[in-house]
Amino acid sequence: MNYEPKNKDYRKRVQASFDRQKFMDLIGAELVEVTPGYCEIKVPFNESLTQQHGFFHAGVISTLADNTAGYAAFSLMEADSTILTVEFKLNLLAPGKGDVLIGKAEVIKNGRTLTICRSEIYAFRDGNATLCAAGLSTLIELKNKSDYR
Repeated sequence: MNYEPKNKDYRKRVQASFDRQKFMDLIGAELVEVTPGYCEIKVPFNESLTQQHGFFHAGVISTLADNTAGYAAFSLMEADSTILTVEFKLNLLAPGKGDVLIGKAEVIKNGRTLTICRSEIYAFRDGNATLCAAGLSTLIELKNKSDYR
């Protein structure tokens, strides 16, 4: 879908918000791409991000689903607003087994207050991608609220 951002500086704004998320630092996440209504984030493999079988932990996978959806939606919002997740559902489809996780999300409905996004999380191993999770998120735009603390 083609969306028009309400803020011409949406890329800088998304990057600045992403950079303030200390948890993204902790897991080594990188904001790869943001366009109006779309976001992609990657997380390289790290032993400390695994569960007992050596796969990426579902908490990391769900974090990617949440953040990619959040920033896909945030890219369309007014400069004087912020965003929060209202709810999300995630289906874990395959183990997160790979060298890197890549999360991709797109806005599927941009409402006045609520935005709905679809996210997909892929595990890449030896150049091959496996869809390991699919999610659906609802996010709320809080108008006239700073994105800073």
